[in-house]
Amino acid sequence: MSLDKPLLMLVTSASQMGQGQQTGLWLEEFAVPYLLFREQQVPLVVASPRGGKIPVDPNSVPDDDQKTQWSEAIDQLQDTRALEDVWEDGFSGVFVPGGHGAMFDMPDNPLVAAVMERTWADGGLLGAVCHGPAALVGLRNEDGSPLVQNRTVACFTNEEEREVGLDEVMPFLLATRLEELGATLDLADKFVAHAITDGKLVTGQNPQSSEAVARAVINALSE
Repeated sequence: MSLDKPLLMLVTSASQMGQGQQTGLWLEEFAVPYLLFREQQVPLVVASPRGGKIPVDPNSVPDDDQKTQWSEAIDQLQDTRALEDVWEDGFSGVFVPGGHGAMFDMPDNPLVAAVMERTWADGGLLGAVCHGPAALVGLRNEDGSPLVQNRTVACFTNEEEREVGLDEVMPFLLATRLEELGATLDLADKFVAHAITDGKLVTGQNPQSSEAVARAVINALSE
């Protein structure tokens, strides 16, 4: 794919949840899209709020087959760029994988907002999967309204959050917050692959949606 600017893959640096439990990036949500993007020759920059090695959620540690399949993607997580070093660069889009860590270092991060709002204002794409849409909650349009207002999105559902037993640990319920901001939620059954495209906004519901949302991002970039 011929793009004049790279796609920024922005991953969480957070390793702890509010009550001390370990968290981080949900590996599948990075590895599957990363490899699909590479397959389509999408130029990529991998960055995180703090830079360096990325914490991987212990519940998403790969099995031996996945380690082999995902080795190139896993290597990219060993020394990511710091967001403060790249946020002023131009990007064709920003893609945010999930993992519960994203709930803690994406929503109120001014650099996350800056790079995503500028990319959007320049006509670029914003993509996110599972808890990745936490990065959208602080974004504003140029008139000050929530960026997600009157837009259709998917994200990890409240029911899924309760199913994994972390609804009381999260700083907020992502689906509820997005709805409060004026988003229209398009949600499927629990843990079923589901991705939604609304113009240049592409979102997926859960880890099972990783491939679907990546393919939707590729389609949106192609347009």
